[in-house]
Amino acid sequence: MPKEQLELLKKESQALENNFREILFLIEQINVLKALLRDTQDGLHHHSGAQDATAVSDEKTTLFYFVQEMSNLVNYVLKKLREDRVQMADYALKSAGASIIEAGTSESYKNDKAKLHWHGIGFLNYEMPPDMILQPDVHPGKCWAFPGSQGHALIKLAGKIVPSAVTMEHISEKVSPSGNISSAPKDFSVYGILKQCGGEEVFLGQFSYNKTGTTVQTFELQHEVSDSLLCVKLKILSNWGHPKYTCLYRFRVHGTPGEHT
Repeated sequence: MPKEQLELLKKESQALENNFREILFLIEQINVLKALLRDTQDGLHHHSGAQDATAVSDEKTTLFYFVQEMSNLVNYVLKKLREDRVQMADYALKSAGASIIEAGTSESYKNDKAKLHWHGIGFLNYEMPPDMILQPDVHPGKCWAFPGSQGHALIKLAGKIVPSAVTMEHISEKVSPSGNISSAPKDFSVYGILKQCGGEEVFLGQFSYNKTGTTVQTFELQHEVSDSLLCVKLKILSNWGHPKYTCLYRFRVHGTPGEHT
């Protein structure tokens, strides 16, 4: 196996291991909280005679919904653990050497609320850059936004590969602060770029991200290429209804290492 692929697999394996540990810790903490809530609920049953019936009923209702929310969170964490098992090297991973070519990428969405102001003058911008989509840190708000429902990103991969599949990831509605993910990408296409990163675009496939499906969705390319590629272009064709912008969390590219660069 080529050295470049071994390095990528090593980094991906480490990232998965770290995520696994974090999720196990979360589950442990949630179970402790659930046990405490059950004990508190049992205590209410024993002391209900000394309290106003309405007050006890309200407390029980509050505890019931709280336990339900905790249960939903546990289920979400377990679902997330099962989902993110792509088990393929990501050649669009920034830490492995991939990068965004700004000249071939859409402008970022300009949002005044993302700026820190002093005496009415914006001087610090907290907007996320396009290379956010090349990083595994997928948390609410940590996405690259571009105006409208159509945009594109030109990605220089960590090394030359013959691409075979891509993966799109977005947060779920359960963890979205707004309660919906209308800014998620819907239809998108992928192109390979010949002659390093400035040549002809070769169509590799068009796909649809299902916002009601799993958060991590992998798509096999519809058209094969015989030449190894160093760059791919991601084109977003539509989103799930947001009128102002589209937000991308993570995009991965999978394949077989080609000739050395």
